[in-house]
Amino acid sequence: MSFEEAYSAFIMDKTSYGVSDSTLKNYHNIFKTFKKYLDVSSPISELSKRELNGMVVAMRKAKLAQNSIATYTRMMKTFLTWCNNEGYSDLHWHNVKEIETVKEIYTDAELEKLLVKPSSSSSFCEYRNWVIICFFLNSGCRASTLRHIQNKDIDLDHRQVVFRHTKTKRIQVNPLCSQMVIILREYINIRKGMSENYLFCDQYGDQLSENALRLAVAHYNKSRGVKRTSIHAFRHTFAHKYLVDGNGDAFSLQKLLGHTTLRTTKHYCQIFNKDLADKYDEKSPLAQLIRQRHRIQR
Repeated sequence: MSFEEAYSAFIMDKTSYGVSDSTLKNYHNIFKTFKKYLDVSSPISELSKRELNGMVVAMRKAKLAQNSIATYTRMMKTFLTWCNNEGYSDLHWHNVKEIETVKEIYTDAELEKLLVKPSSSSSFCEYRNWVIICFFLNSGCRASTLRHIQNKDIDLDHRQVVFRHTKTKRIQVNPLCSQMVIILREYINIRKGMSENYLFCDQYGDQLSENALRLAVAHYNKSRGVKRTSIHAFRHTFAHKYLVDGNGDAFSLQKLLGHTTLRTTKHYCQIFNKDLADKYDEKSPLAQLIRQRHRIQR
């Protein structure tokens, strides 16, 4: 069996297992990258560590980002583990270490611009986009999760929303703050529709596509004078502000973000110790030395 044939069987197995469409899309895109650096027509049983190491070296020479290379090698390891279990290969491989990065977040100045409620004369789309931004900042949910929320998933009386479409495929119930309840009560009264209809729809009442949501947020942000348009940055912003401004803890944040392990939560957002920052003027060697110097000069 060739590398390509084994990879096709791997995708078929994962499809039957029920992995998400976005994950399958990633599998296909990653295979396109593998084809650039490996002979995918050769037998999978003959694949060697030397070839895989050569692939990594070639990726680095091509100036691929370290974390992109780490993603490809992690996928390769997953694929080879599957091949080992199926008896197609006995090759084992290692991951490439990722570089910890600071997550992109929206600044308070940007959020102030985005959270100004549109006027009553605004279009439904602009008003809906404002509600979407508010919802992202209330829940920190993923774009795919938001797109699949139906009217029936909102429980204003108990101030909660049911997420049925999640990355882990587990139903998740998240709280709604009182301000979000007020916003949604007005929005639902205007949006109307049946209980099975999607909460955030297009102007015709249909579900927003992935691309339509991305373009809607980008257009809305730019119209408010905000150059940053990343939807996922709202998730990062939610995590950061929950920990820093809200004095939240990592364990409750883990549940809100729907992470299966705390390790994922810590990796996803750099946990900032607010207490440490608040008291740092008392402990910083620089601050102590400058204070001492000023006392001597007086």
